[in-house]
Amino acid sequence: MSSPAPVHGTLETALAHAARLLATQPQLAAQQAGEILRVVPDSAPARLILGQARRSLGQTADAIAILEPLAREQPGSALARFELGNAYSMAGRLAEAIQAFEAATRIKPDWPDVWRVLADHLDAADDAAGADQARAAFLSAAVNDPRLRAAAAALHANDLARAEALLRAHLKEHDTDIAALRMLAEVATRLRRYLDAQHLLERCLELAPSFAPALHQYALVQFRQARSAEALAPIEQLLVAEPANLGYLSLKAAILAHLGDTGDAIAVYETVLQRCPGQARLWLSYGHALKTAGRSDDSTAAYRRALALLPTLGDAYWSLANMKTVRFGPAEVAAMQAALQQPGLSDEDRLHFEFALGKAREDEGAYEQAFNHYARGAALRRRQQPYDADDTSALVRRSTAVYTREFFAERAGAGAPEPDAIFILGLPRSGSTLLEQILASHPLVEGTMELPHIPAIGRDLAELRTGRGVQYPESVAALEPARLRALGERFLAETRVHRKLATPFFIDKLPNNFLHIGLIQAILPNARIIDARRHPLACCFSNFKQHFARGQNFSYDLEDLGRFYRDYVALMAHWDAVLPGRVHRVLYERMVDDPQDEVRRLLDYCSLPFDERCLRFYENDRAVRTASSEQVRQPIFRDGIDHWRHFEPWLEPLKAALGPVLTAYPQVPPG
Repeated sequence: MSSPAPVHGTLETALAHAARLLATQPQLAAQQAGEILRVVPDSAPARLILGQARRSLGQTADAIAILEPLAREQPGSALARFELGNAYSMAGRLAEAIQAFEAATRIKPDWPDVWRVLADHLDAADDAAGADQARAAFLSAAVNDPRLRAAAAALHANDLARAEALLRAHLKEHDTDIAALRMLAEVATRLRRYLDAQHLLERCLELAPSFAPALHQYALVQFRQARSAEALAPIEQLLVAEPANLGYLSLKAAILAHLGDTGDAIAVYETVLQRCPGQARLWLSYGHALKTAGRSDDSTAAYRRALALLPTLGDAYWSLANMKTVRFGPAEVAAMQAALQQPGLSDEDRLHFEFALGKAREDEGAYEQAFNHYARGAALRRRQQPYDADDTSALVRRSTAVYTREFFAERAGAGAPEPDAIFILGLPRSGSTLLEQILASHPLVEGTMELPHIPAIGRDLAELRTGRGVQYPESVAALEPARLRALGERFLAETRVHRKLATPFFIDKLPNNFLHIGLIQAILPNARIIDARRHPLACCFSNFKQHFARGQNFSYDLEDLGRFYRDYVALMAHWDAVLPGRVHRVLYERMVDDPQDEVRRLLDYCSLPFDERCLRFYENDRAVRTASSEQVRQPIFRDGIDHWRHFEPWLEPLKAALGPVLTAYPQVPPG
């Protein structure tokens, strides 16, 4: 008769054997676990192995049926929740997977793997802030070097100043420590010092080219700098190893959308949504891609699907409002008002609801209520993204001081001579998307999107260290002709990824490029520059009621808007004086009143032959990424020209800030 000890030993041996089989022969592991459970039906380790094996075999429903009760019965088992999260993930139940991983982190907060997987799933759920926190926790848990533990703890606690000081001190002595380099890159990313983070990660990947966490962070940093082409390669590399990783796939879809590969982005989103149909933010991102592709009905359906899953997702309501063609019914207005009363509603959701309700009330003709909603939404946004109007005024003053007639005369013949680029600039909501659609309907011109490359060159020049504290744009004056040409060639090379057609010309319609006309002239002297201008009150109020995803921090206060428009007019007047005839101005009102003549003038300036398709721009089915995407798919109407007058009683601060610019409009010679 055998003693209890050998029986116990035999069970342990059997469990160990089953565990070893998991990695390479999950079918045999499942059989071994089943044999154990016939003898010891309540064996938690055997049930766990059986659940893991079922998941590995793709039998996710069976795995969940095994792991759910096990997790309930084992409240202290982080491993059971981790495996349950993996099974939920395979079944496309993303929200439940995240909950399971989060439960595992609460039980075992020092387990690096669970934090890493949680970060990937939060990325897939479009929760960038949560993913950043999870990655910081991963770093803290993964660090075994006692010299880095204090820095990891500071990073986890979001004490970024202390973390940075500790890491820089460590790297002075150990400059090849890839863990420290990646941690310092995380600090720089949190502080939005993306170029610093990029350089740190490049060094990290130079030392360890296949270091997956650094590759993923490098892709994120490049994407957040709007360097989508550079972000795609590391994500593709990561997907070779983990082709089903939801975080990687979601980031790839977003990258493809920003590259203008809208069809491919939609296909990736659909792949992810097949696995995770219950994730509201994924439906939101999918809706954005569909909108860009001109599939407005499908886009609207995707936004409404997101709201069905998460009724407090304010961004989905704003996305519907931002279609410009959607009108909310009474039930939707009531739902938004009810959401605003919820005590735990985030400021981010709240401001989206305010802007959406502003659009709903405006459509009803309740203009005072609409203005109040817009104003509350704008105030929330301004607190998130502070803006100092004095900085813009100072940049304009320095630009007019640097870019003189003499400056350009001394650099005649410098820069890249290619005439490929057509810049459409000015303020947002001035008709720039309409002009782009008109020109992109010409067979010799391709419309791309609002490209980030000119501001990126400006940022790089702002970081030049000359020893004399020179700022941008003063730093441009220090560049030799060969360097100016190289920067022009850099722009043309970097934008090539956005050019899908074999046309000689392409459009960059980033409005804020008006601040960089001097740089454009210096590095691309033969590029066309088009100033899209609209009545100051119409333009500024249209900006005030528009919630921008990024980059227009001046637009959330009426006084700031007035000053920004005034600075814009002053700078454009400078170019008219210094580079007469160089910039072609199109007044929105004239384009609406006489499109035939204005389109001919526009094509003449671009040295393009007249083409009737430019007058039928609304038939062009190209992808359009801006807020006007649905409007430019319709013929020109006059209805919106004076719509701002409904809100005139509340625009006095704007009028005062505009000053003489308001009464002097249009400030261009006739003809």
